[in-house]
Amino acid sequence: MSSEEAQVADAAAADVTAEGISIETARKFDLTPKIMPYLDRHLIFHLLAFMRDQQLYPAEELLQNTYDLLEPTNMTDYLMELWKQIHGETAEVPRELLLKREKATQEWNKLQDETVTITGLLENPDVISNFRSDKVQNLQFLKDTHGVTDDMIDALLRYGQGAYSRGSYAPASDILYSFRILSTDGDKVNQATWGKLACEILTVNWEGAMEEIQKIKENIDTKAFVSPTSQLQQRTWLIHWALFPLFNHEAARDTILEMFFSPNFINTIQTSCPWILRYLAAAVITSKNRNAGGSRAAAVQQKQFKELVRVVKQELYEYSDPITEFIAALHLDFDFEEAQKKLGEADAVLRSDFFLLGSADGFIESARHLISEAYCRIHQRIDIKDLSQRLNLSQDEGEKWIVNLIRDTRVDAKIDYKNGTVIMNHPPQSVYQQVIEKTKGGFFRTQVLHAAVTR
Repeated sequence: MSSEEAQVADAAAADVTAEGISIETARKFDLTPKIMPYLDRHLIFHLLAFMRDQQLYPAEELLQNTYDLLEPTNMTDYLMELWKQIHGETAEVPRELLLKREKATQEWNKLQDETVTITGLLENPDVISNFRSDKVQNLQFLKDTHGVTDDMIDALLRYGQGAYSRGSYAPASDILYSFRILSTDGDKVNQATWGKLACEILTVNWEGAMEEIQKIKENIDTKAFVSPTSQLQQRTWLIHWALFPLFNHEAARDTILEMFFSPNFINTIQTSCPWILRYLAAAVITSKNRNAGGSRAAAVQQKQFKELVRVVKQELYEYSDPITEFIAALHLDFDFEEAQKKLGEADAVLRSDFFLLGSADGFIESARHLISEAYCRIHQRIDIKDLSQRLNLSQDEGEKWIVNLIRDTRVDAKIDYKNGTVIMNHPPQSVYQQVIEKTKGGFFRTQVLHAAVTR
């Protein structure tokens, strides 16, 4: 290869991410700027690290952004490492940063001194054995027998926040839990709960994260907010934080999807963060309930999918990307060619998204199921070559895929290998059954209307 050819190859390589995705495409659909305002800076740090790994933006720019992001924290040792990466290993660390580390150490030592008594009591089995389920009684017990004051309890919150600022997430989680079991200040307990949720996410404790998400959701639903705007903002934050367990903990998926599809949260998504539809669509489409979990789980998944299609239709004017456009093309316009095109574009979006990279293969596979299901519903005889093209597969790959689909889903179909077609058996629905179903629906709507008029 000549030097000129090598330069051309290097330039071409510079135009793609580490996943081989066009940088122009990845940047066009990058949601990081929209998501960042609703995350804590310690959570944002991982998004920036992902962008560095993906080579989505210039490395120097991302290093500087990371430094600016973490500068308000007390992660001083890491800040010094970043400084040297930005300015060179031989560059002298600025005096301000050295003073910041010294000050952070002094503050940390002070917090430890302020909380040594209360932390010692909470580690004493004899003290813990006297605790009851009522935190007011526990606090009074500590005040009466051990001289604990409200200031000592509040110092626990500052201690936990200090540990979090240093990047000591596991100790911070324990400290914030200790504060929460004693404090009767609702606002401060809420702060501690958000802090503990961040700690659980950052330590990859998804079971603990789900417990905190449920606590925050209950607090948002029951707390008397000063204004509806404050409540909306809290729900918006929770939606964004819940993305971490949604795509990293399979056991959390059903619970989080149920929360997202509840009226209050779906309205929040439509009102303040319609870009979350990308993640909602990806989670629903890749849900294992489609082929597993029993009839009830399948019914829930089908209901969620119908709701997703409805919301996507309403929000197309406000937000769209290849993933939501794939749903619109397939289930609103019934345009298979457009769905095929958007599925190809969606693959690039999935592989350049922090939350969706691990779901890319599952999404493509599930999306092919959706295309084949819709295609088979409206055709009696299907050309394997044509369907393979619509699934972005070669004819041989498409034939194997269709065989597996028929075997796994047990649809009433057979393959005519001689003519290269799939013959679908669509049994006609009984007219009597259609009348019964429509009568049931009309009767139910009549009951609802009667109840509303009676009230």
